[in-house]
Amino acid sequence: MDDRQRYDRATAELDPPFAILDMEALRANAESLVRRAGGKPIRVASKSVRSRPILERILAMDGFRGVMAFTLPEALWLVSHGLSDVLVAYPTADRAALARLAASERAAREITLMVDSAEHLDYIEAAVPANSPPLRLCLDLDAGYLAFGGRFRAGALRSPVREPAHAADLAADIAKRPGFRLVGLMAYEAQIAGVGDDPPGSAAFARVVRLMQARSARELILRRGRVVNAVRQVADLEFVNGGGTGSIERTVREKAVTECAAGSGFFHPRLFDFYRGFSGRPAALFALPVVRRPAPDVVTVLGGGYLASGAPGPSRLPQPYLPPGLRYSADEGAGEVQTPLLGQPAEDLRVGDRVWFRHAKAGELCERFAGLLLVEGDKVVEEVPTYRGEGKTFL
Repeated sequence: MDDRQRYDRATAELDPPFAILDMEALRANAESLVRRAGGKPIRVASKSVRSRPILERILAMDGFRGVMAFTLPEALWLVSHGLSDVLVAYPTADRAALARLAASERAAREITLMVDSAEHLDYIEAAVPANSPPLRLCLDLDAGYLAFGGRFRAGALRSPVREPAHAADLAADIAKRPGFRLVGLMAYEAQIAGVGDDPPGSAAFARVVRLMQARSARELILRRGRVVNAVRQVADLEFVNGGGTGSIERTVREKAVTECAAGSGFFHPRLFDFYRGFSGRPAALFALPVVRRPAPDVVTVLGGGYLASGAPGPSRLPQPYLPPGLRYSADEGAGEVQTPLLGQPAEDLRVGDRVWFRHAKAGELCERFAGLLLVEGDKVVEEVPTYRGEGKTFL
């Protein structure tokens, strides 16, 4: 049986739309991430999973330790359900959540906040009582690549902290404030970890991407090491986090890095097909029903406009995956309530048949569905809730 046959058989009694998670593929992807990490622990990026039961299953596997959450309310919720060692990957301006954090000894012990400026420190101090337990902080370092005197930049626009002296000054400021304890440092090289080095289309562009990534990696290994050494003169760091699914094997070679992060690699969405150094198995898919046949080589499925975040363009569209060979109408694309699909495979599809899609990104799929159907072989063995299914929408 091929994958389409397995998925159709497993869900034959169900009516789409729904989302599935192929557990064999998930486990294979997780094992691949662990091999690539070479013995260093992997912190699981929750934004790419967005299902608490799946997070718990991944953390129960060897090689994974801790969570990288995307909001403080999410981190508080995860800790309230028993998860531990949760790093909030982005700074927070949520005063109510900060007050809740400061009011809970366990949450203050298990959650680490992200900061990159004295302004963050001032904001947090103003939001929590003076007698609160010390809050754990992680310093975010800009890992972007600059060239041509700063006129060219690759990488996410994140922290303003870039050089060792700046990082050490901020660490010293944290050390002087009794309400804080600096325990970690993070530097996410998005231009390597989140950009495939084998993009489709222009071979010349692919060479440019690889050249940029090679130079960025060389620059970062030196600068990140110097920053870590400078900060360690001020604070006793528990962890130094770096990388992501697309850069694990590069990042873990740095002595300064004690752990890496990964999230998208578990589900292996469409955007992660374009890397030379690793491959994965599509694990998370969603099915939409055929509801019309406007022409012999056209079918229309219900809904489908599940576009991914980021710079707009075709790469942010879901991929019509099974049966292979279907494509979007240039005039309509992926629609809010219906999506026409063109191509020879449409000739064999009938009303009620399903088309299987892959989301361009990983966890954003879970914002569309209340649950994930867990598939083992050709059977659905369980349904687990997504964040949405548990009534949680953190962003």
